[in-house]
Amino acid sequence: MRKPMTVAALTELGRVQLSPNFFMRDFLYSEVAAIYGLSNIPDNPDLAIEAGKRLCTELLEPLQDAFGRIAIRSAYRSAEVNRMGNAKGHNCAPNDRNHAAHIWDVRDAKGHMGATACIVVPSFANRFYQPGDWKRLAWWVHDHLPYATMEFFPVRWAFNLGWHEAPARMIYSHVPDARGYLTKPGMANHEGSHEAEWTGILPRPSRPG
Repeated sequence: MRKPMTVAALTELGRVQLSPNFFMRDFLYSEVAAIYGLSNIPDNPDLAIEAGKRLCTELLEPLQDAFGRIAIRSAYRSAEVNRMGNAKGHNCAPNDRNHAAHIWDVRDAKGHMGATACIVVPSFANRFYQPGDWKRLAWWVHDHLPYATMEFFPVRWAFNLGWHEAPARMIYSHVPDARGYLTKPGMANHEGSHEAEWTGILPRPSRPG
């Protein structure tokens, strides 16, 4: 697929179904693009679609199955949009660090494919908002899903959830008073079950009737 240059072509890209519940259009909105008049459109749609399918199928779908609807805060960024976000200080890492992360349609320096979305899990954030509660969700994902990286933020426990062909399995916090790694390979807390940390966080199914 070529880079869309018309409304019709972009519409068709947006209609691409990445998984049972997610379409490419769900991931294309960007506040940075909207404010600075940029187009958040992949230069390599086929690579963006391939990486997005893995992100949705392996991470977002099972997370939504467990916790209910998830909200997409920031996901795909074109190289142009990410460069502007970095230059203007809008919490965007430099492009070379975002290849195979928020920039889905460019492989990283080692040739790996990847994709990241910043998400909020409303059913969790609405119930768990005390300091440190974000760790409960982080450990649940760590124990259940094949994530590459997670980065947590203080507002509604939004977090970057990344899929990657060579997963680092690292969890980092930007939450005040808890900045730094929660876990990464080599840390004593990395292996084994963390059920004691996350038990009780799954929403209870509603009763019929």
